[in-house]
Amino acid sequence: MNELDVVGVRVEMPSNQPIVLLREVGGDRYLPIWIGPGEATAIAFAQQGMAPARPLTHDLFKDVLEAVGQELTEVRITDLREGVFYAELVFASGVEVSARPSDAIALALRTGTPIYGSDGVLDDAGIAIPDEQEDEVEKFREFLDQISPEDFGSSSQ
Repeated sequence: MNELDVVGVRVEMPSNQPIVLLREVGGDRYLPIWIGPGEATAIAFAQQGMAPARPLTHDLFKDVLEAVGQELTEVRITDLREGVFYAELVFASGVEVSARPSDAIALALRTGTPIYGSDGVLDDAGIAIPDEQEDEVEKFREFLDQISPEDFGSSSQ
């Protein structure tokens, strides 16, 4: 497993499909995962430290975990089959729960939980960006700094 950082979310054109971009810590691979607009909003809210007027599903789940004394210790992006990514939530008790990567990432950002990607997923879907292309990544980061969660459309409350 390789630790991943969340670079951010953006909308892929011309399909208007949101993606979350993860970066391998200590490596040069990036992992793009296509997600839904609701999940894009949830991830962007968490990254920007925004608290909605009413808790979103991921905020509620975080609150429930705290209320029942459970600690989320890891999020793992474990597999990619037929274009679909799979993830697991790993709890301190040893329990592992299957989850969509977008939901797992949104929850990890809210709880400060590390995110890991399997070697197989990074080998299959990771995109290596050498140092000389880092300026493109920096442009992407600047783009992310200029957008807000509202740019992803409305979210249900």
